[in-house]
Amino acid sequence: MVKVKPFAAIRPPKAIVTEVAARPYDVLNSQEAKAEAGEKSLLHITKPEIDFDPIIDEHSQPAYDKAVENFKKWQEKGWLVQDKKECYYVYAQTMNGRTQYGIVLCANVDDYLTGKIKKHELTRKDKEEDRMIHVRIQNANIEPVFFAYPDNTEINAIVKKYTDGKPEYDFVAPDDGFGHHFWVIDNDEDIKRITEIFSTIPAFYVADGHHRTAAAALVGEEKRRQNPNHRGDEEYNYFMAVVFPESHLKIIDYNRVVKDLNGLTPEQFIQKLGEDFEIKDMGTEIYKPKNLHNFSMYIGGHWYSLTAKKGTYDDNDPIGCLDVTICSNLIFDKLLDIKDLRTSKRIDFVGGIRGLGELKKRVDSGEMAAAFALYPVSMKQLIRIADTGNIMPPKTTWFEPKLRSGLAIHKLER
Repeated sequence: MVKVKPFAAIRPPKAIVTEVAARPYDVLNSQEAKAEAGEKSLLHITKPEIDFDPIIDEHSQPAYDKAVENFKKWQEKGWLVQDKKECYYVYAQTMNGRTQYGIVLCANVDDYLTGKIKKHELTRKDKEEDRMIHVRIQNANIEPVFFAYPDNTEINAIVKKYTDGKPEYDFVAPDDGFGHHFWVIDNDEDIKRITEIFSTIPAFYVADGHHRTAAAALVGEEKRRQNPNHRGDEEYNYFMAVVFPESHLKIIDYNRVVKDLNGLTPEQFIQKLGEDFEIKDMGTEIYKPKNLHNFSMYIGGHWYSLTAKKGTYDDNDPIGCLDVTICSNLIFDKLLDIKDLRTSKRIDFVGGIRGLGELKKRVDSGEMAAAFALYPVSMKQLIRIADTGNIMPPKTTWFEPKLRSGLAIHKLER
């Protein structure tokens, strides 16, 4: 069962929340961040290289020093203010008329180390260390991680009690067009009950932010080793997360484009695909996959429906039955000789939030030879894989909306 706690968030005053809140560090490059960041934007803390002209290496010591300087400055100026008591918070996001409601809380380092916080992706040590530096230098979790948990009706009822009232923050972000809503759960009885209910929840599932999760937990573990008087109740034993009921979350497709056909003509390539797929030419109108094991391909100005033939996959294998696995095995490996999706320069990945028109654009421009759209993975599949200790292939899941940074920050010391 998982262990959680409330915390006294550092967050912006209501009047300037839209000026402080920002997109996550990893969805913008440095140039985009510099163009987007206003005077009070959290991007000056999460991407401090933008404060230099010209922009400097984000991994350099001057950039790290600037991040610490800016975090201190934002607090001194009152752009970020710490709450006086430990609370839970509700963070809701609205996209395309659909709203998902999460709780902002502190998850436990031990739960990550012992596998109660379950992951479905591999992490890279270099990326973990990069994120760990940011947690270390700030002694804080500046940006939250994104978890799912099994639905619980009592938690839903407590959340509804607050969301029926006026939110603390309520705005539509101009850069993504999504609604962001935030409430403070400050009633002691509700805080106590939320803590008790989560102690009956068997696991959290990392939805987005595997490297940030690992970094936050590993810094907590580091601080334990460095503290000769460690007790176990210190603030560094916890890190900030936003947790959503699994039924609220919807995974978006994560698509692929390839630069060449491995020496084959489009006609030869389509013919070879026929060994493993039922193929239908869908014409020039965009075709979206209809269900699992059905793929959309754009090549030579036409869209095609590809349906994997029976016997080419095993529905009893949680990894083997994934469409990303089928696509990788039967198309990229077998026909295109692309063996490692993590390192190959011949393949690129396009988040479904960009739409299938982006795939057409990249092929029509001549940049890419073909594009493949996949049916989205379900939360049920993700949980099955995490529960069985398996790891998804790279670039399998895309969650949207992304969590807004700057609505809450967690200090690792009380």
